Amino acid sequence: MQAIMETLFDAVYLISVITIGILMIRGSRGKGQFRLFGFMAVVLGTGDAFHLIPRAVALCTTGLENYTVPLGLGKWITSITMTIFYVLLYYVWRKRYHIQGRSGLTAVIYALAGARILLCMMPQNQWLSAYAPLSWGIYRNIPFALLGLLVIVLFYRSAREQGDRAFRWMWLTIVLSFGFYIPVVLWADAVPMIGMLMIPKTCAYVWTVLIGYSAMKQECR
Repeated sequence: MQAIMETLFDAVYLISVITIGILMIRGSRGKGQFRLFGFMAVVLGTGDAFHLIPRAVALCTTGLENYTVPLGLGKWITSITMTIFYVLLYYVWRKRYHIQGRSGLTAVIYALAGARILLCMMPQNQWLSAYAPLSWGIYRNIPFALLGLLVIVLFYRSAREQGDRAFRWMWLTIVLSFGFYIPVVLWADAVPMIGMLMIPKTCAYVWTVLIGYSAMKQECR
């Protein structure tokens, strides 16, 4: 039952996010922020597919323990694409709120993203092992969490200052995604049921994408 339900959920998620992303790219009508948002959604969906598709195959066949290498490789790719996702979201913020300059802020974004990607590349992560060390899971997620926190603050302040109702909950979707993700990083190996938090985390990302799509439908008529 878990295999069927989880596979159906993941399939709906991947198809929905990638489809919405393509629709945004095609329907942006020259508005850079929505075209960029569309690319961001496609990066999110295709990146997650590298992990979720092998997981679905494993659940529906011989079990996760027999797919350690493809699952680990998919998790590594997803970690990289999620970092790119937040860098793109930062540029959505810049375009939507017409931010000029602030090279120092951009440097911080790239430094955090670069640190995250560099840590993900380190062999100590043991991505292809069934017993990847928790310590490196924490190390690589420190700059990632800081990157997310910075984007949260930027969207919260700008939406509030400019009365942007369309994006007023963008910051909350990111808070929720990290709120559900962090316990999985810390405790899922010890308490497997905590891994179920990835479902509401995924829903938070769908909400993020839907906010952009809804704004485009309103503003690109």
